[in-house]
Amino acid sequence: MKKIKELFIELGEACIESFKEDWKFYVILISITLICFIPVDYYIVVGGGINDVSSRIEVLDASESKGSYNLSYVRQLKGNFLTFGLSYIIPGWDRVETENYKYDESESVDDIEFRSDLDLENANSLAIMNAYKYAGKDVSIKKGYFYVIFETDEYDTEFKIRDQIVSINGVKLKEVDDFRNSLKSCEVGSKVDVEIIRDKKEMKVSSPVYELAGNKILGVGLNYYYDLDMSPKTEIKFKKKERGPSAGLVTTLSIYDKLVSEDLTHGLKIAGTGTIEADGSIGEIGGVKYKVMGADAGGADIFLVPKNNLDEALKVKKNKKLKIKVYGVATFEEAIEVLEEL
Repeated sequence: MKKIKELFIELGEACIESFKEDWKFYVILISITLICFIPVDYYIVVGGGINDVSSRIEVLDASESKGSYNLSYVRQLKGNFLTFGLSYIIPGWDRVETENYKYDESESVDDIEFRSDLDLENANSLAIMNAYKYAGKDVSIKKGYFYVIFETDEYDTEFKIRDQIVSINGVKLKEVDDFRNSLKSCEVGSKVDVEIIRDKKEMKVSSPVYELAGNKILGVGLNYYYDLDMSPKTEIKFKKKERGPSAGLVTTLSIYDKLVSEDLTHGLKIAGTGTIEADGSIGEIGGVKYKVMGADAGGADIFLVPKNNLDEALKVKKNKKLKIKVYGVATFEEAIEVLEEL
């Protein structure tokens, strides 16, 4: 023990002597290191890839598939001086301003990530509802969670991002229609009493009723997800850093395939991207270029993409001479039809 202590003392003395002799070098080295990690207002996109969703979805008494369903993702790094500089050197690394992810200038990165986390929760609950509906299985809404995801100076409100809206004029919100119906009879410009949860505390605020494109609103952006009753039971467990709504289509397909006896994969590796809406429509997404290339590099046989993104995906397939087969779908039903005809 004594020898170890002496060794550390000698090492410390050597370091001090070295610093005294070359202190300018060490100051420059430490300064450069710190500067490299100063954040910049960019995300650095470094490519795409795919992940089998089977490890994230558990359905009780699930049917087995010989193939697999794979979510397509875009790999990105938070921008700093180091990654920003490397993006000019490394082929395939692209810079995307954080402004492109914002609804308005006041949004922070934390606000964006909160919204993206909620997008994933929304996609998961709608995936279950659509999959069970098309499979003829029982599913119902037990409870709804409605959150403020953005606010602007355009509307005068007392809401803050992350507020959970519990009720409007005493009417508890269970599903989206409850929100719409609670405002339907209100006059534009009148005020409603809104019960919210902010920082884990219940409170009430008063909000004017506004109108936008013929719809009555509270002047803030909202998103939601559902706690569901279903039979058989399904659990979805995405990783902490996985965010956003673009896995909605593939998640819905994977759940549906586990609920029905037919194997829609036909032993193939299915990849895809696209949001899932309450009515089963498939919404367009960003990053298609990286996702289709990542799916091809990951060995996927089929790539399903929203109809509105199809032209871009086909252009990338042609320019990069990719082997993967690309199909555009506008609804979940169309996606099922594509796979049935494989």
